[in-house]
Formats: sequence, C-alpha cells, structure tokens
Amino acid sequence: MFERLDKVEERYEELTHLMADPQVAQDYERVAQYAKERADLEDVVNTYRAYKDTAEELEETKTLLTEDVDPELQELAEKEIEHLQAHLDSLEAQLRQLLLPKDPRDVKDVIIEIRAGAGGDEAGLFAADLYRMYTRYAERQNWATEVLSGHSTGIGGFKEVIFGVKGRGAFSRFKFESGVHRVQRVPVTESSGRIHTSTATVAVLPEVDEVEVHIDPKDLEIEAYGASGPGGQHMQKNATAIRVTHKPTGMVVACESERSQAQNRVRALAILRARLYEQEQQKQEEELAEKRRAQVGTGERSEKIRTYNFPQNRITDHRIGLTLHRLPDVLDGDLDPFIDELTAQEQAERLEAIGEGE
Repeated sequence: MFERLDKVEERYEELTHLMADPQVAQDYERVAQYAKERADLEDVVNTYRAYKDTAEELEETKTLLTEDVDPELQELAEKEIEHLQAHLDSLEAQLRQLLLPKDPRDVKDVIIEIRAGAGGDEAGLFAADLYRMYTRYAERQNWATEVLSGHSTGIGGFKEVIFGVKGRGAFSRFKFESGVHRVQRVPVTESSGRIHTSTATVAVLPEVDEVEVHIDPKDLEIEAYGASGPGGQHMQKNATAIRVTHKPTGMVVACESERSQAQNRVRALAILRARLYEQEQQKQEEELAEKRRAQVGTGERSEKIRTYNFPQNRITDHRIGLTLHRLPDVLDGDLDPFIDELTAQEQAERLEAIGEGE
C-alpha cells in the first residue's frame, strides 16, 4: 500500500510542477486536465503526509521511554504514544479507504424506474409514495428531477413511473435503492381494517451518453402513437408518444411525457441506453461471480431490501439489519441514515476483499 502511496505523492508533485510551467499554462485544456487529476489526488496526499508526520512523531516520542527517565515524564510519554498510535491507525484506515478503486458510475446522473408489484391498487399507491420519497430526497440534495414516463392508476398511484435525477454523485447515493420494497399497512380501500402487504420494485440506472453506449439506428424500431394523460386530446391527434424497440435485445421503451415527438424520442433513447448499459454491467458481474462483493451495492431486482411498516412506525433495511422508528421522516426524503450505513458497509467489504487478495 505504501509503495502505491509514494507513487501517488510523486504524481501529485509532478502535476504541481507541470501546472506551474509557463508553457503548459498557455494550454488551457491541459491545465484543466492536470488540475482535475491533481484535485482527485489531493485528499490521498494530504492524508498520507499526515500519516508520515504522525509516524515520525510517534517514533520520536518512543525514544523518551528509557530506564533512567523521570517517572512522571514516562507516564506522559506513554499517554502520548497511545494517542499517537490511535491517530496513526485511524489515518491508515482512511488511506485504505481512499485507495479503493472508484466506481466511475458514482458521479453520474440517474434514471429511476418504480413499478407497482403485488398488491393491486395499494401497490400503485406505494409506488407513488416511493416516487415522492426519492424526489424529496433529491430536493434535499439540490438535485433536479424530471418525469420521463408514467402510467397512473387513476387513484393517485402509479403502475410505473420513470424519472431522471440530475446532480453530481446522484448514482453513488441512489444505487442502494434497487430491489424490492415492501409495505405493510391498512389500505385506504380496506374497510375491515386488515393490514395488507404490498410491494414495488425499484431499478436505479446510471444515465449514459451516446459515446458510452452506441446504438445502431438499424437495430431500432420506432413507432409514434397517440398519448394518454394530460393534454390527451391534443396529443392523440398529433401522435406525440414514442415507442422504441431494440430488436437485438427485445427491450421496449415508451415515452409520452412531452408534447413533442422529438422530445419523447430523446427521453426514450436515454432510458434505452441506461438499460443496455446496466445489462452489460450485470453481465460483467455475473462473469466475475466468484470475485463479486456482497449484494449490498448490486441492487439485485429480486432481493427484498426494505420493509415499511406503518402500524409500528417502523422501517427496516434487511441488508444491514438497520431499523428506525420514524417512518414519516424517511418517506419525506430523510434517507441518509440508511444510505450512509450501506455506503460504509460496501466500503468495508471492498476493503476486506482487497485484503484477501493481497
């Protein structure tokens, strides 16, 4: 690990000198590239330098522990050594975490797909609750959201809703939400007061551009049709909705949220690219099945990840065994306690995997 850290520090110094070079300074693109790389290394270098300073101070303090030293001074030195060693261990743990390979998807915007599962109308209402929860969370992060496609149930729920979230790091926070969400409550349509269990599935896809996923136009079958929903009569006459079929995979994406065919086409292709990208990622993970980490960060579609129990004001994340008794706050977008814990567990498992490989 320390050899890697030495190389990182060397590269950091090299970039500092390059950016100070008058000839390089005239090339704005190179300067921007170097500045970004240097900024990415800064936390690692600063922590490594703090580690080396602490290690040096620790060794100097240990020299005070001689047989002829004053007992009072020896006691002070022993306390200082204990403090410095704890700080050194903490810095080493931080360095191991900082050296973890970064998931390039973490900085991306996301496309989130929520679909009602078992439970009829109640499942649709729960899907709407999840949609509101995620949009409220996005608001807390100052991220923008946009509905790309939606099919309502007519009583305030969703059979399916697909929306985008734009904001740096959106995927790194939302990626843990993929999977099956379960709700336990008395439905508004239930007259006898019995508690029902319903589900909704969530898929979180990183948004990708045309360079990352190339789609051959020959592989697409694009059909325009009359849309339903707001402005239905106007949209019906002009056939503004778009249905895109990717012939090699059979994937079908329909989008009717916009009033123009061109806008719906752009959104449908964005969803298709995200799904194709995710499919390729899943394929790669399956090929590396023996080395893959635990399911915390992979978002298996069939995995029941969280239960929302209304009668007991309880929400439980089954992957990390975390239960909170403040369901209204979570449904209002306070997801950080779960996301922070899931992030910490993912990092711990990645560190453990690296340790086993060394």
